[in-house]
Amino acid sequence: MVKKILARVILSIAALVVFYTLLSSIDYHWDWRIPWQYRELFVRGFFYTVVISIVSIALGLVIGVAGGVASLSKNPFINQMAQMYVEVFRGTPLLVQIYIFYFCVATIVHMDSPIVIGSITLAFFSGAYIAEMVRAGIESIDKGQVEAARASGLSEWQTLRYILFPQAFRRIIPPVTGQFVSLIKDSSLLSVISVRELTKASEIINATTYRTFEAYIPLAVLYMVLTYPLYHVTRWLERRMSTRG
Repeated sequence: MVKKILARVILSIAALVVFYTLLSSIDYHWDWRIPWQYRELFVRGFFYTVVISIVSIALGLVIGVAGGVASLSKNPFINQMAQMYVEVFRGTPLLVQIYIFYFCVATIVHMDSPIVIGSITLAFFSGAYIAEMVRAGIESIDKGQVEAARASGLSEWQTLRYILFPQAFRRIIPPVTGQFVSLIKDSSLLSVISVRELTKASEIINATTYRTFEAYIPLAVLYMVLTYPLYHVTRWLERRMSTRG
């Protein structure tokens, strides 16, 4: 463990040195006072990104679980509705979905909050991927366990709740956590509908100061601050599940 940490530190330092050398070779007058001068924009953007990510993750998990279970339903209408939902949201670009939700769906339901619309869009987008993970997790359970549960007198819902769900969730936790990491980065696309999250903050700073590097390098660092812990949680969960499996 110590060797891995040491190797990571050395590689990180080397990467920073290379990055600094490359930036220093550019004929560009650096002004790192810009990020500090506009720190309030970054802080506000960071806050909105965290809030949007948490809401989208929670809603996406609910939608994904419901969609995954529905896709296994014996009712053809429920089954096909769930599959069509997954196909549409996985088969179209997130940017297009954001535009459709904001300019079409929001108008129909008379909702003018970009944050709410953006969070809902991200939730449906991530829910489609989680639905497939849930479906695959449930289908990966040995059929013999389902037959044994039925023979014991458990209903279909009881079998799903007490036999299939616990095992399936154990298997899908790592990929679902990885989906959450992607969702945080995908939230940057909400800047196109003027949600003042991190990316929008950098766009405003860049448009005001014309300092592209000073506006966007802090953006990359702040996204790393958000996603780095989740990335390691995902790796830890993968190791933990593999040892149990």
